[in-house]
Amino acid sequence: MSFTWPIALVGLLLIPLLVVAYRWSERRRTNAQARFGNPDLLPNVVDRTPGRLRSLPVVLLLLALGAMIVGVARPHATVSVPREEATIVLAMDVSRSMKATDVEPTRLDAARTAAKAFVAEVPEKFRVGVVSFATRAAVGVAPTEDRTLVEVALDSLIPGEGTAIGDAVALSLQVGQKQTDPAEAAPPRAILLISDGARDGGRIDPAEAARKAKERGVPVYSVLVGTQDGVLEETLTGGLRRIIRVPPNPQTLEQISSATGGELFAAADSEELRRVYEDLGSRLGTRDESREITDVFAAAAVVLLLVAGTISALLFRRVP
Repeated sequence: MSFTWPIALVGLLLIPLLVVAYRWSERRRTNAQARFGNPDLLPNVVDRTPGRLRSLPVVLLLLALGAMIVGVARPHATVSVPREEATIVLAMDVSRSMKATDVEPTRLDAARTAAKAFVAEVPEKFRVGVVSFATRAAVGVAPTEDRTLVEVALDSLIPGEGTAIGDAVALSLQVGQKQTDPAEAAPPRAILLISDGARDGGRIDPAEAARKAKERGVPVYSVLVGTQDGVLEETLTGGLRRIIRVPPNPQTLEQISSATGGELFAAADSEELRRVYEDLGSRLGTRDESREITDVFAAAAVVLLLVAGTISALLFRRVP
């Protein structure tokens, strides 16, 4: 929490002084009663006494005073609010290893299904694009608000060869850039990189692509798909079968996300992959904003004053 006028908080020092003054006043009142009357006869004079509840209205008044002093300092709190506009590019790995079945039905199919769930999580006004990458990166669909086009692009993904991660990030930066008036603030952008391994081919080094993304303020969130037991089965000429181990390699993805201010998520199965996408959809669909909450403290002070007045009336009314 931050304050516009923090100097006003010095007024909070009055509260402990008032507490000391109240306790001193109560002690004087008790001593005066003992000097000028017999406390044992008090029950014959009044039907009841407030007892310790006598101090409750004072406590509420002091709390109300504290709330008012904090309100004068004009406090601000960071809250999450929905984004009105943003661009997200899904960079989907379609390399040969994405055909592995350690994530059912295959890594690519699970990533495709979860990506659709992710698209359903982000606000309708968000522009979503799809870039696929194997030996080279290609645009599946340019960023658009039409979710049908995005789903068609995801359904059209076909496994290939290679893993040009750097090319994918660079192309995602290029297609995700929206033309805006120079006087207007550009809407936020983010890249969601879904892959199971390190770079294999491509013209652009992943570190260079990450540097460009950082310069443009575009975070890259990476999702590592697959398990260490992942294998790829291929049928060779003559009917022979070849089994290739394809464990996921997080190093390149972690470097890109770390360099751009994003984050790396590991998804070992389709259920975990779905949860990762839902979490990312929630994150990218909101933003942190500092808002003044003076009215909250003012309302609290009013409520406390009303409660203190009500309790005082109930405690000290005359009982026939």
